[in-house]
Amino acid sequence: MKLIIGNRAYSSWSMRGWLACKQSGLEFEELVVPLFGEEWEKRREGDEFAPSLGKVPILWEGDCVVWDSLAIIEFLVDRVGREKFWPEDESARGMARSMAAEMHSSFAHMRRELPMNVRRTYPSVDLTPEVEAEIIRILNLWAQARARFGSGGDYLFGTWCAVDIMFAPVVTRFVTYGVKIPPFAAAYMEAVLHRADVVEWIELAQDEPWVIEQYESEKA
Repeated sequence: MKLIIGNRAYSSWSMRGWLACKQSGLEFEELVVPLFGEEWEKRREGDEFAPSLGKVPILWEGDCVVWDSLAIIEFLVDRVGREKFWPEDESARGMARSMAAEMHSSFAHMRRELPMNVRRTYPSVDLTPEVEAEIIRILNLWAQARARFGSGGDYLFGTWCAVDIMFAPVVTRFVTYGVKIPPFAAAYMEAVLHRADVVEWIELAQDEPWVIEQYESEKA
């Protein structure tokens, strides 16, 4: 398999696709294409990005092309089994899938006003009411998952699964912008940030030579 990703510092969706591939345990080659640079535009016009319309991440295996992080997760589920990515309990699995789907489709204000940048931290930022409401929603989801299904470990549903992969870039955003969080969420975030694959992603991001200025200034 080959996984095409954008800059590790900025690309939250690439982080999700990469963490999913790592979780699968399957071997894969990775190719980083700097977002918005000359190489990015050239590759968008080539066969590697078709038919994804220039999106990252993209997973290739033979003639099969899968783009979109959630689709990559489900493709890998088919390859290695559901137990690698989703809780065994049916009720927990239903909630985990719902949370992952909500993360996938929602929180537009947070995405826009608090862009991912794992190389920067700010003491704190002033949040708009819209972003505050989305953060409260995320924290409520985390609290419900931990209370109902998280007793078996440090993650949302006890053991690391697809929904943690989907929320991992949110954890980095909360750190970057100094978002004030309750103790239960701080403990969960610590577990995510100390997971080996997440540590590796963040460390690799520090060595990237590319800078996108629009993501380098304090937001909100």
